[in-house]
Parts: sequence; C-alpha cells; structure tokens
Amino acid sequence: MDTTTGAALRVAIHRDSLGRPLVPIGHLYLWCGSRTAREKVRGILERHDVPYRLEEGDCIVGEIDWITLRALVMPMRRTLTHQEAATVSVLYKADAAPLAAADFPKVRTYAQFAMLAESEWLGDLLDEERFTSVLQDIVYAGAPTRVFAHEALLRGIARDDSVIHPTFLFDAARGCGMLDRLELAARKAAVSRMVMDEVEGNLFVNVTPSAIEDPLASLEDTIEFIDRAGVPHDRIVFEIVESDKAADLPGLKRLLASHRDAGFRVALDDVGAGYSGLNLLHHVRPDFIKLDMELIHGVTTDPYKALITRKILEIAGELEIASIAEGVETAEELEWVQEHGATYAQGYVISRPTTPTLHGRTPKGVS
Repeated sequence: MDTTTGAALRVAIHRDSLGRPLVPIGHLYLWCGSRTAREKVRGILERHDVPYRLEEGDCIVGEIDWITLRALVMPMRRTLTHQEAATVSVLYKADAAPLAAADFPKVRTYAQFAMLAESEWLGDLLDEERFTSVLQDIVYAGAPTRVFAHEALLRGIARDDSVIHPTFLFDAARGCGMLDRLELAARKAAVSRMVMDEVEGNLFVNVTPSAIEDPLASLEDTIEFIDRAGVPHDRIVFEIVESDKAADLPGLKRLLASHRDAGFRVALDDVGAGYSGLNLLHHVRPDFIKLDMELIHGVTTDPYKALITRKILEIAGELEIASIAEGVETAEELEWVQEHGATYAQGYVISRPTTPTLHGRTPKGVS
C-alpha cells in the first residue's frame, strides 16, 4: 500500500503549523486469523486514511491516536463477523514504543477490545449527559391533523456534534454492560424534551425490559425525575420494545404491573412481527398495541399483509385495546388503516421526527 496520502492527512489533522503532534500517535497491532479478516481490516484503515505497514507474522501495524481509534472501533466491529472478531487479536500502545514481551499478556481479541473501547466512549457520553430526544407525532387515524401523543426517540450527541442514533447506542451499551444506564438516560431525555418543548398530551417512552437489571430501583428513579418535572403519570405511556425477545415472562409482567400501579400506561411495540408478540397480548394486556411497520409498508398491495393486519386490528378492537399503525409512509397506507379501524397512526406521511437539540442548541450539520 502507498501510505503517502494517508500520512499527509494524518499530519494535517494531528500536527500544528510547526509540525508538532497535537495528540499522541500510538501503534495499533492487529493479528488476523484469516485472509478475509485481514483484507477487511486493511480496507477500514485505508478508507479512514490511517497509515499502516505489514510486518512479519501477518501483523498489521497502524499509526493512530486513541481518539481516532475509538471512532473506528464500531465500524470495524460491524465489518468483522462474530467469528472474525473473536479470532482477530489486537494490542494498542499509546506511546508508540516498540513491542516488548511484557505487552503480550495485554493482547485481546477484537471483540474484547471493542467492548473496552465502547465502555470508555459510552461512559463519557453518559457522564456528560449528551443525550436528547426527538419527537414524532402519533395522530388520530380518522383525523390526522389531531395529535394524540408524541413518541420520544433517543439520540446521542457526540463531542464533534455528530448525531448518534439509538441502534448504535444500544449495540454499544449491550456490548459493554451499560444497558441499564442508557435506558435511564433515555427516559430522562424523553421527559426533558417533553418539558422543554412544552408538549401537551401524551408521551410514548421506549422501554427495553432486558436492559433493566433492578426494576424497582429503575422505577423509583423514573418516578423521581418525572415528578420533579411536574408531569402527571397518566400522560406517560411506556412502550415495550423487543418484547418478542422477552425470555422472562413473569419478570416482564411484574415490571409492567409496577408501572401501571404507579399510574403509567403501557404499549406493546411491533405486534405482528412474530408469534410471540401476539402471544404476549393475553399476558401483558396492554393499553395500546403498535402494529409492526413492516406490516404497514405495502399493505395496500400485498394481500397477505392486508389479511394479517386486518385481523390484528379486529382483535384489538374486540379486546378494546387502542391500536397504532406505525410506519405509515403513503397517503394510500393512511387511507387503508383508516378504513380498517386503526385508532391512531404514525409515520412520515404524517410527520417526521423533530430536529435534535442539546441544551437548547442544534448540533452543527443538523438541518
């Protein structure tokens, strides 16, 4: 590889006008267990202009600072398969000193290394409370100009003002054991957005049951900041996500019962995504169900989706459970859910999520 261009970019980014390093440049050592993994790693380094060299034993040695490396951790982790991440070995020496025998006990698999790097990155985000929520309207299906509620959707704001989406956040939190902290941060961000925007009506807040290690403590913390914000409990609807993965059904039922006893309402997300979601209806008995958006997409042209969606709406109606058609993206889909009895609707044809802000300020590059 010709590293001239990459090296030039690194100098421009990390050195001042006198050529002095702005941040310490370290050495990243990677030993790949297969040719495929090695080519993937080289591709990531090249795309991000990280200079590297190949050394004896198929070792890749990259010249990179810790800040840049942390930014590459997740892209590289997503590129590698689970098996590759377990067989690629990695060591980072921040001082760029030569490799020594004492360093080898510090070698980790890439999966382990990524987990450690994510914990630092996400820990910083949590400590600095760099989270916000964007809101999307949930409207009366029969009167789409009337807003019934808003769903709060989590966003992280990195130090460079880039917006971090929830899938990335929860993947990182799941990998480094911080799901419970992220879950609480998401709840706080949702309620804070509601108060800041002076939102009237109801607020849907996502809850991931698998993320809650201590349900009682989590609920106490939730009630504390909701009461401090002066929001009545009956305006908050906790939307249970990933319900199809709920292995501990008794625990889920206790969790929801405790929230209901505190005056909150409950919604079941992605109903129709699998048998388990429908099967949970008689166990959970939610106040609302949200139909899986994959059912709504193309419901007007796919007779299978149409039949399944129609039956779910009929079940909800007979059980007196309010239904929300999620992912409505065309006027035809909106008309279909109106005709077939959906109580509420949500989707891009109605409104898009609001612009993310942090402490009243819109991040750079966000329109």
